[in-house]
Amino acid sequence: MSDLGTLIGDLPGIGRPAARALAEQGLHTVGQLADRDWSQLAELHGVGPAAGCRLQAVLAENGATLQNPPAPRERREVVTRGATGTQAKDIRTHATAVDPAEYVAGLDPRRSREGAVLLEMFGEVSGEQATMWGPSMIGYGEVHYRYATGREGDTFQIGFSPRKADLALYGIQGFPRSEELLDRLGKHRRGVGCVWVRKLEDIDVEVLRELVAHAWESGPDGGSQGAEV
Repeated sequence: MSDLGTLIGDLPGIGRPAARALAEQGLHTVGQLADRDWSQLAELHGVGPAAGCRLQAVLAENGATLQNPPAPRERREVVTRGATGTQAKDIRTHATAVDPAEYVAGLDPRRSREGAVLLEMFGEVSGEQATMWGPSMIGYGEVHYRYATGREGDTFQIGFSPRKADLALYGIQGFPRSEELLDRLGKHRRGVGCVWVRKLEDIDVEVLRELVAHAWESGPDGGSQGAEV
C-alpha cells in the first residue's frame, strides 16, 4: 500500500503530465491532495479521471479523501477465497507476525478500548484469527483479487484499522443488504472499499455487528472486499 508521503509521480497509473501539472501547483505527495477539491484539480492539463480515481484510491487507503472525488471507474474484478502469493509489484503491505491484541493494547486509551471491541466482534462473527496487515490494518480471512486491468494481489476479506483520526472498516460494502444496514448505522463516511467512523459512540454497534456478519456470510464473490493493500 502506498502511503501519504509517496510522491505522486511514483504512483503506478499516474502519468508524467498529471504529476507535472500537480507539481506546478505545489502538490508533490499524495498527502498534499487530502481535502483538495477534485473539480478544480480536474481542470489542470493532463490530470484526467483515471489519475483522479487512482489518487483517490490511495488517499482512501490511508483514511483521507479528495473533496468532490471522481466517481469510481466501472471495472470488473474477480475475488476468490484464499491467498495465492501473486500480486502487483507496487503492493508493499503484507500480512505480518505482529499480535493484533498487543498492537491494539498499545494505542491511546480510547482507540485501545474501541479496538478491543472490534477485535472481539470481528473474531466472533468470522470465527477467524485476526492478522495484522502492514502497520495498522487488522484483517480476517484471506482473498485474492484480480482486476480487469490485470492488477492483482492478496488481501483480507473483512477488517478494520483503529486509526488516530477515524476507525476504518473494510470489506463491509457492496452486498445485498449493505446500503440498508449502513443507513441504520449512524454517523459515518463512505469511501471506495472503506467506511469511516469517528468513534463507536457515534454508531449503533449492534447494527455494525449485523453489517459485518452480512458481509462475511455473503462471501468473497458477493461484493466489494477488504482493502487493496
